[in-house]
Amino acid sequence: MRYIYPFDFHHERAPMEMKDLLGGKGANLAEMTSVLKLPVPHGFTISTDACREYLKTGWPVGLDDELEKALSELELKMGRRLGDPNDPLLVSVRSGAKFSMPGMMDTVLNLGLNDESVEGLAEATNDQRFAYDSYRRFIQMYSRIVLGLDPSEMDLLFEETKEKVGAETDADVPVDALKSLIVSFKEIVERETSKEFPSDPTAQLKGAISAVFGSWNGERAKAYRRREGISDDLGTAVNVQAMVFGNRDNNSGTGVGFTRDPATGEKGIYGDFLVNAQGEDVVAGVRNTEHLVALKDRFPEVFDQLVDIFHRLESHYRDMCDTEFTIEQGKLWMLQTRVGKRTGVAALKMAVEMTQDEWIKLNKTEAVLRITGDHLDQVLHPQFADDNYKVLTKGLGASPGAAVGKVCFSSYDAVLRVQHGEKVILVRKETSPDDVQGMLAAQGVLTTRGGLVSHAAVVARGWGKPAVVGAEAIKVAERFFQVGETTVHDGDIISIDGTSGEVVLGAVRLSAAEPTSEFNTILSWADEIRRSKLAVRANADNGEDATVAAFFGAEGIGLCRTEHMFLREDRLPIVRRMILADTEDEEAAALEELRVAQRDDFLEILRAMSGLPVTVRLLDPPLHEFLPDVEHLMVKQAVEGLSEEEERLLGAARSWHEVNPMLGTRGVRLGVIKPGLYAMQVRALVQAAQTLRAEGGDPKVEIMVPLVVGSEELKLARSWAQDVIDELGAKDLDITIGTMIETPRAAIRAQEIATFAEFFSFGTNDLTQMTFGFSRDDVEGRLMSSYLEKGLLHNNPFKVVDPDGVGELVRMGIERGRSAKSDLKVGVCGEHGGDPASIETFYEAGVSYVSCSPYRVPIARLSAAHAVLRSKR
Repeated sequence: MRYIYPFDFHHERAPMEMKDLLGGKGANLAEMTSVLKLPVPHGFTISTDACREYLKTGWPVGLDDELEKALSELELKMGRRLGDPNDPLLVSVRSGAKFSMPGMMDTVLNLGLNDESVEGLAEATNDQRFAYDSYRRFIQMYSRIVLGLDPSEMDLLFEETKEKVGAETDADVPVDALKSLIVSFKEIVERETSKEFPSDPTAQLKGAISAVFGSWNGERAKAYRRREGISDDLGTAVNVQAMVFGNRDNNSGTGVGFTRDPATGEKGIYGDFLVNAQGEDVVAGVRNTEHLVALKDRFPEVFDQLVDIFHRLESHYRDMCDTEFTIEQGKLWMLQTRVGKRTGVAALKMAVEMTQDEWIKLNKTEAVLRITGDHLDQVLHPQFADDNYKVLTKGLGASPGAAVGKVCFSSYDAVLRVQHGEKVILVRKETSPDDVQGMLAAQGVLTTRGGLVSHAAVVARGWGKPAVVGAEAIKVAERFFQVGETTVHDGDIISIDGTSGEVVLGAVRLSAAEPTSEFNTILSWADEIRRSKLAVRANADNGEDATVAAFFGAEGIGLCRTEHMFLREDRLPIVRRMILADTEDEEAAALEELRVAQRDDFLEILRAMSGLPVTVRLLDPPLHEFLPDVEHLMVKQAVEGLSEEEERLLGAARSWHEVNPMLGTRGVRLGVIKPGLYAMQVRALVQAAQTLRAEGGDPKVEIMVPLVVGSEELKLARSWAQDVIDELGAKDLDITIGTMIETPRAAIRAQEIATFAEFFSFGTNDLTQMTFGFSRDDVEGRLMSSYLEKGLLHNNPFKVVDPDGVGELVRMGIERGRSAKSDLKVGVCGEHGGDPASIETFYEAGVSYVSCSPYRVPIARLSAAHAVLRSKR
């Protein structure tokens, strides 16, 4: 197996298509060298194959021989030899993974310097200061990256030296001070490692290559890959490249440039540069940079050359490019290019405009594939407007967007403060149905417990409220919380980012969400691709949510959770009266009150979705969720006593308490015990549909029975619904009856269940819990991060559906269900319905539609188009 390829190696296909082997940076360096013929310093790439072998077994057999040959060829091309005491060749050693991971892995510059070659460099350049400054930089960088030393001692020593000699910038440190620093740096190395700083250039090179390979498994690289969904198995290439120097003199410099503005998408060069500096000076922020346009005055010929190169790169790659360049004594060298990262606004603008660009000529399909769900997310939700803040702690980013407000510890206080014009962040250990009003009033929600599908997470996503959950470092007391030694009091201002999970003390400036015209254009193109293949619905529990869903392009409601209607402040007492009823008449009276309330709620939703299907799930949670917490009432009983009603509520809460309520009396099982409950809900729904029909609307109703595990259950529940439909004379209405597939048994027995169902809807939240045997809140709060870090799971299965387990059950359920009923409509209404990777799994399985939060509908529309384009079907 060959491991090393020079930049000018003649590959059988375009190097830019060989990122699996050469990594992104190596592929693009080869493309610029061999195809575009740009001024690129010579070098070679050590392939990702070598990295994978290194991480598996150590230094690859045969790599030494290839390295010696490649280095000899590089020395021949450059007319210099590595470590030559007269006129040395210096090289950079840089990482280069298949996917861009900026700043996540390691780089070593100025490699090849030692006590002899630094003198040769000084003589060859006639610049002692430049030579010794390069040596100083090399020792600092090599010590940190390759030898693993803490950089703080050297950094402090350098800063003290600058202060001592009165140097305002690094470039002002005189040569004698640099020589003294080098001696001190080498003494630190010898003290900390018990070895002298390596002087053999070949040993230096092998050490740097090993360090770059090893940085693939560094903590920051692993964390970045988890966030970006990049496989841990890819490895990184290593690029060894002849150094060119932007810090030679004031006729030299270095910079980073984009072919378009990565923040806005506007045409025109964008970037920064520094005179008399090396590349890390630009990105490290140690000096104030100049805007790239200022090159026109300082280096007019270079500026014109750079503009031409930018145009050639963008036309060649058919995308916005990010570049690094160096000017060495007036000559331009291109060090790197890659397709540049961009904001959501910029991505949308570029994708649309590049379909009209005469040099790029994207088609609509290519434009749609350029946009990611994260791009749309950035446009839809408020975000932190800058990055000048200190993170107090992090939890799970459960609901996208950013929010700022005063800390508030109770739902009651949140409502009261908002009524007085304040903005609050509701901070709780965890939320419950009793917190719904406070969550509705708050700008955002922060909990110390819970996972991505906890109560706080699900409700917040449904409302588009930013939420951070599972922030375990926060210790909540009655009127304050602590993170380490920091105490945050009731009324203090905090900021939360529901995308990253960051919690910040104080107010961070927010940027408003303002969808652009390009946002709608891209989604209209996505709809053209997916229409008739995969529909997108929304999960909505009231008329307001349904209206939002329609605004974002939902093609119906895939899940209306009727229990959320019961949680409103005016409804909860009625539900509790039903639970506490001692006689059938009392229970019937309470159910009648609920029927009237639910009828009005259903009418709002059906009006908002007139002409589109609305799937209404009959009551699912166990009744104890509508009752006060037992422990809370017992404490109150012991301290101050309970009222007569509270005593009854305590008795009911104890009576309905279950050890494992998720697997207890809920869904259709509750209907079996209280059949009047489901009949009441169906009556309210049918009457709402009849009212809308009388108004001239077009109701399309789908009644969904939850938690069915066999055909007999569905047959019984269907009879309750059908009796009400017949009684109300509603046979002319468009009403279908189906079930939610959320247990493994239901998926396995789908063929028999389908005989009594017009549709299936997979509840993948519970199906995931039951398939894995995971309690989602417990596992996400304590176990999940360890499983992901150790590679025991590739993704959090509550965020990205497990394609091999849960996905297989979905495929099985669809296949078996349609074997009994070929026209069976199948949807997904779990939280996975808004996740791009999950949508691809569901489309391959054969679902008819996915359903998600109203605010995720645009992302689901885009992801559905991506799934269709990438489909193996």
